[in-house]
Amino acid sequence: MSAADHRADLIVIGGGIHGCSAALHAALRGMSVIVLEKDTVGRHASGVNAGGVRRLGRHYAEVPLSQRSMEIWYGIADFLDDDCGFQVAPQIKVAETEEELAQLAARRDELNDMGFTHEVLLDRAEVRAHLPAVADHVVGGLACLDDGFAQPYQTTFAFQRKAESLGVRFHEHTRANAVRKEGGDWLVEADAQRFSAPRLLNAAGAWAGDLAAALNEPAPVEAIAPMMIVTSRLPHFCDAVVGATGRPLSFKQMPNGTVVLGGGRRGRADRATNLSEMTFPELMLTAQTAIDIFPAMRDATIVRSWSGVEGRMPDDIPVIGPSARHDNLYHAFGFSAHGFQLGPGVGEIMGNLIATGATNAPLQPFSIARFSDAPQP
Repeated sequence: MSAADHRADLIVIGGGIHGCSAALHAALRGMSVIVLEKDTVGRHASGVNAGGVRRLGRHYAEVPLSQRSMEIWYGIADFLDDDCGFQVAPQIKVAETEEELAQLAARRDELNDMGFTHEVLLDRAEVRAHLPAVADHVVGGLACLDDGFAQPYQTTFAFQRKAESLGVRFHEHTRANAVRKEGGDWLVEADAQRFSAPRLLNAAGAWAGDLAAALNEPAPVEAIAPMMIVTSRLPHFCDAVVGATGRPLSFKQMPNGTVVLGGGRRGRADRATNLSEMTFPELMLTAQTAIDIFPAMRDATIVRSWSGVEGRMPDDIPVIGPSARHDNLYHAFGFSAHGFQLGPGVGEIMGNLIATGATNAPLQPFSIARFSDAPQP
């Protein structure tokens, strides 16, 4: 089969939320797009995360991107013809000590100095106004009151369907085995097929480092396996998404009464087999943290748990933007277990950048060039 049988303006490698979002935004700008996914759309990090739509606590470099993405989230139902399960809800990071509260106050002050006012400090009484069931020892918190949460699979599939409605072609179970530049085109050999396009986006998640290295632009992507828990149904007691300052936690009670727990404790990830395994001692720590902060959780039982493979960068912020070595090669990967909320906005940025060659977004902190001398995992 010749490359001309599968030709487009842009090839996207990776069918997670960032690949699907970028494909959609490129199509909105009139580009023809092919998405190659070695498994199925949303199979890995994009489908198994906690679904937090969170600006709270982001790395300072991510804040402008997160703000823009939030604007898209507020209109996500009209944009994608699917509400994605999105609900506006407070995101609150609780402080369990006065020292932690001082840390949160310092962050709030730094954000204010940068011109951002979306994070607000809560004292003991204010945090209980939002979290009446919180433990007595909690002294306050930092909140973004109009953040929220959504359904990861539903959202990723909504981006896929909208992109397909604009002509984007998705090839699942199609692994990019070899990529090379030939003349003005990128040629991708995937199983028995060949694809060509003048532009290429590497959005391959935990496997993106392998692709970048094959193109002589290595990046130290670590495969990690964040773990999640879903509990039995409990009487409703929490309307916010809750984190902790001094230990990992992501906590939210769903409308049906179940509680979803995550926050960063990890299982074991195997990039070669696409599999991840639970580490139950770490899972127990997540459960204990939830009980410590919400004593009502003592009555809960674990209904199911899972983990998934995600790509993490050493500095915990993603690689976003153009290649430092090749024209018309772009990257969007390494979101380090906090990329779900960024998906709509980063996709818009990449769609603009790829279609026009320019962007006003502050992408310098995310350049792949920052790893040019870094040791590889």
